[in-house]
Amino acid sequence: MSLRVAIRKRLSRAFTLETEFETHDGVHADNVPGGDAPEGGAGVRKEETPQCLGILGASGSGKSMTLKCIAGIERPDEGRIELNGRVLFDSEKKISLKPRERRVGYLFQNYALFPRSRVLENITMGLPLPREERKRRGREWIARFGLSGFEDRYPSQLSGGQQQRTALARMLIREPELVLLDEPFSALDSALREQMQLYLAELLALRSDVILVTHSRDEAYKLCAEILVLEDGRILGRGKTGELFRNPGSVGIARLTGCKNISRAQKTGEYELKALDWGLTLGTAFPVSPEITHVGIRAHDFRPDAPAGAPNRVRIKLTRRLEEPFEEAVLFTNADAEGAEEQGEIWWKFSKYSKPGIPEYLCIPPECLLPLGG
Repeated sequence: MSLRVAIRKRLSRAFTLETEFETHDGVHADNVPGGDAPEGGAGVRKEETPQCLGILGASGSGKSMTLKCIAGIERPDEGRIELNGRVLFDSEKKISLKPRERRVGYLFQNYALFPRSRVLENITMGLPLPREERKRRGREWIARFGLSGFEDRYPSQLSGGQQQRTALARMLIREPELVLLDEPFSALDSALREQMQLYLAELLALRSDVILVTHSRDEAYKLCAEILVLEDGRILGRGKTGELFRNPGSVGIARLTGCKNISRAQKTGEYELKALDWGLTLGTAFPVSPEITHVGIRAHDFRPDAPAGAPNRVRIKLTRRLEEPFEEAVLFTNADAEGAEEQGEIWWKFSKYSKPGIPEYLCIPPECLLPLGG
């Protein structure tokens, strides 16, 4: 699958979407997530990882609008969209194919099923085939998606997961060249969300023509081999999933990938900087270049075993303690900094089952520090 997108669309006086990216032959098998999972998240095993491009961004960043422009639901003000050598949109040449002509499958956030049509009718409606052939194809996809026995039910009689599978079957039966998934888990509760993520991962592993939009860093990490990060209508960065989490490179990407601790930084040595918001001087595993304006520490990267002489040792002053179902969060400041009460709080997270207690000192391995540009 080859997709080229370069579009501009003004949505308001204050917001203009400007995105430009390409994919070639899907996302290759070597572009799979690697390294540690994001804070609080868990990756899937390499052999189960779907080859999917994720667009990660906060609400209102332009993610869904990008998909709608590709699908033909929305029209950009200017630019060009090309899929497998076919021009879907070109503002200069006055080309704008209708959605049904693009061979692009789009899964809406609310699934957009027809409420007065049964499952079989929803899946087969509009297929350019004889009636009996439509039914035969529809039943094949119903069986493939584990919906046998639900053919005659209406959407209101289905669970959220069954509705999603019906919408997926309706989309894929048309054999699209490109599949667009717009926040597919946003309408599901947490238990069903995880179940459907596993189901969708198995499905997507068979395809290399999928783009998934999400605001969830966990979903992006689990399901996407490569991630494009969007903020305020513009692309902040793109990279292999594991590498982008290990080395986000900028403050914006670090925040969107779940880094809770970010401080302004000032160079104090070739391999040393001062975290100004925490009053901490930190040794680094990387040369401190002028481009580094901030430093990040993921909340799970602190080590409670911090004997004298341990690198980047900090004496903590507890400010808050939060208990979550399976882990605890400790917020603290640097007890040895001048005006510790005025320092920014630092997050440390750990599994409730590890039971480390609250030590006097924590340390930060130099290799866990994230060098960030503004």
